[in-house]
Amino acid sequence: MSDAYEETYGEAHSRSGTDGSDDLTSYDNERTFAALPPAHGRGFAQTWWGQAWMKALEDTALDLAQLKAGRRLARAGAVGAVSVRPGRITAVVQDKDGTAHRSDVLLQELSDDEWDRFLGMAVERAGHIAALLDREMPPHLVEDAATAGVELLPGIGDLEPRCDCEAWDHCGHTAALCYQVARLLDQDPFVLLLMRGRGERELLDELQVRSVAQQAAPESHPEESREAAQEGVDAVEAYADGAILPPLPEPPVLPAEPGLPPSLDTEAEPAPGVDVAALEFLAARAAAEAHRLLAEALAPGHERQPVEAGLTHDEDAVRLASASPEASIAGRLAESSGRNRDGLARAVTAWGYGGRAALAVLEEEGPLEADALARARAALDSAWDEGERPTLRAAHNRWTVVGADAQLRHGRDGRWWPYRKEHGRWVPAGPAAHDPATALAAVTASD
Repeated sequence: MSDAYEETYGEAHSRSGTDGSDDLTSYDNERTFAALPPAHGRGFAQTWWGQAWMKALEDTALDLAQLKAGRRLARAGAVGAVSVRPGRITAVVQDKDGTAHRSDVLLQELSDDEWDRFLGMAVERAGHIAALLDREMPPHLVEDAATAGVELLPGIGDLEPRCDCEAWDHCGHTAALCYQVARLLDQDPFVLLLMRGRGERELLDELQVRSVAQQAAPESHPEESREAAQEGVDAVEAYADGAILPPLPEPPVLPAEPGLPPSLDTEAEPAPGVDVAALEFLAARAAAEAHRLLAEALAPGHERQPVEAGLTHDEDAVRLASASPEASIAGRLAESSGRNRDGLARAVTAWGYGGRAALAVLEEEGPLEADALARARAALDSAWDEGERPTLRAAHNRWTVVGADAQLRHGRDGRWWPYRKEHGRWVPAGPAAHDPATALAAVTASD
């Protein structure tokens, strides 16, 4: 046993017994995995490719007793750190009496020509790359490789044993090593590709080069290319391309405030029908909205938030009007949204309290579901002493306080919105609350 190997093994073995398969060293042409914990009560391989690896071992070994001995050693955690290199896997396996044996299993590396065919096939089917990056090896990847003349998985006789116990065939030590490697393959099929001669980083770099070259190649059949472009790209392939393309740039830094759009106040006369003031207003609002969206996108957890639907024409008109444009622009926004100026003012007030949800409550009236009705009544009953609760007259999702200019409205989001009557019209009086008693107290307290 070489000193270099003993050093690697000693360091790795000191961390044996941890859960999972810690990758202690990871160079592109060698990976060393910490010793796996005992595999009591479970199979060595759960995936089909891990089971195919074990089948190659069991079809090759001539002595079934040695296979059983190997399974016992592997289950007992007797296999130390596993070193994976092109064409070879290595580990120290301990017998029951503590005797350590260096065991190797050799697997034929793919030739340069075979790698060229495999990479050419993979770059044509980016879904294969996506599967590998997800640590999976779907059957069609292996089948496509075989069609290209490349056998990825070992077959009978492909796993060649070497052990210092001097057995001439697979012994318990090399069998234990193979069973342990089946567990590693379950978690990462790139282990198999490394045994076949190429590391993960080398493979991905080569795929990136080929992908870029393929995209830059001149079109030999423009009609076919146009048809393919119209048909689109499979989502799996599009996702996989991200793994072989250059990394995305760092996220931008949020400016302290929205940028200032260029001034349109020039000596040149505007074209007929162009409202310069309206254009400047829209540009400023676009900058403010972009700043808001960027702030949301950079906020922690943004990727887990649901994607909101785009604003309707009516909602966007109210959003713009909430920025207090000059009278002429406000008039155009009111007209485009089908409101008069008073109606737009009420809509803007609602928008200020809760955006599109508050705007929907202002304009929509509908039935209140039975469970929401029961919860609301219980909340109101518990908030006031007997005989002190305001009397409410319910009409669908709108509950009006009898004898007062106060009202509650129930929104589609389950919250209650306070309203107050002013000049004969109901107007929003504050933000929403999940508790109807809280919303009602907010509007009645100021009466």
